Amino acid sequence: MAKTAVALQWATPASWVKAGPLSDFDAFLADHANCERKASALALSLVVRFPDRKAIIRPLIDLAAEELEHFRQVFAVMEARGVDLVPDTPDPYVARMKKMMRHGREERFIDTLLVSSLIECRGAERFRLISEAMGEGDPIMRDFYRDLWACEAKHGNLFVEWALKFASEVSLYARLAELAESEAEVAASLPARPSLH
Repeated sequence: MAKTAVALQWATPASWVKAGPLSDFDAFLADHANCERKASALALSLVVRFPDRKAIIRPLIDLAAEELEHFRQVFAVMEARGVDLVPDTPDPYVARMKKMMRHGREERFIDTLLVSSLIECRGAERFRLISEAMGEGDPIMRDFYRDLWACEAKHGNLFVEWALKFASEVSLYARLAELAESEAEVAASLPARPSLH
């Protein structure tokens, strides 16, 4: 069976949590909610843009529903804390990742899946850091982000698994290695802020 686990090429330092999410956790929650909503929208947009990729249509719909459920869960946390949703703003990390995508229908499709995989894996890594930072001080949020960490890691692998249905292992892993190297440079270059990326 082909390998689908994605290895990030740069590790977010543990200090990121205090300098970023925990510096303004309410603002982080609002950003997190937007990330989940956009992840759901991305999955549905792939269904609309690539209806001929029948092998992954149902899984994409399932992913969209799961990400929407995550949005609902984050919004429930926000409501309990009296935090409002905020208008969407461009995410510098995601914007730079999108610039790496090739043009051409097939190349764009594959790159969208691979970039999505890397974004999900980076999210999983950071949810793990948040969960660990919460420790015993806030067991509810610790467990919430621990569960999301597991989900995001699974999603990262799913995108590669789906891409393998439409490209050879050799070409796919070569492209993934290129994108992972560039993703590491982007992630390392961005300052910590109360956001996921």
